[in-house]
Amino acid sequence: MSLHANAAQTALALPETTCSQPFGDGCDVYKVMDKVFMLSFHLEGKAAINLKVLPDHGAMLRDIYSYIRAGWHMNKQHWVSIFADEELEEDLLQDLVLNSYELVVSKLNKGQRQRIELLMNIKPLEK
Repeated sequence: MSLHANAAQTALALPETTCSQPFGDGCDVYKVMDKVFMLSFHLEGKAAINLKVLPDHGAMLRDIYSYIRAGWHMNKQHWVSIFADEELEEDLLQDLVLNSYELVVSKLNKGQRQRIELLMNIKPLEK
């Protein structure tokens, strides 16, 4: 699965996530309760996504993975850009998308956080 498809599938499975293109075609913006947690785009012909991170976590990721860099067009301390790479593992990508989502959710007001917490705990009924 491609970087964009995998990241989108992970993001859209999370409660209260929306996707829009406020910057026009070519840049999908994923939000939770109107707060951005992921951008999906192409840069220099390569698929890339921007994700929110804790500053220390972002520095560590950039040191370990060559395909993770400071966030393009974003605050370099709080965002990273992840580029499509054959070494990028699906589990790592999904964890990073979830971490970005959770970081943004942690800054929402109490009522919004409680709503998302309830929705995260709802599981489909088994047939």
